[in-house]
Amino acid sequence: MTRSQAIPTQQVSNDRVIVTEWRFAPGSETGWHIHGHDYVVVPQTDGVLLLETKTGDRESQLHAGSSYAGLKGVEHNVVNASEHEVVFVEVEIR
Repeated sequence: MTRSQAIPTQQVSNDRVIVTEWRFAPGSETGWHIHGHDYVVVPQTDGVLLLETKTGDRESQLHAGSSYAGLKGVEHNVVNASEHEVVFVEVEIR
């Protein structure tokens, strides 16, 4: 199954942080990746993400303004499982 790609827009990149806005059309994905930095995600919309991992898939509920953190080394593919666009800002800490 071929999915469309989520759209990243880098807003800041300096020696301390990388800030990227991610826009996901319904069903779009990031593609498999491994996080090279600890990170914080700040949802701009409510929605449901499907997190595909090597150990199994799970859904994550996003709530606008309710941030969460992840660690360097996380490997996954992120898919918008909502019927509407989902947007979040990711802040990676160098």
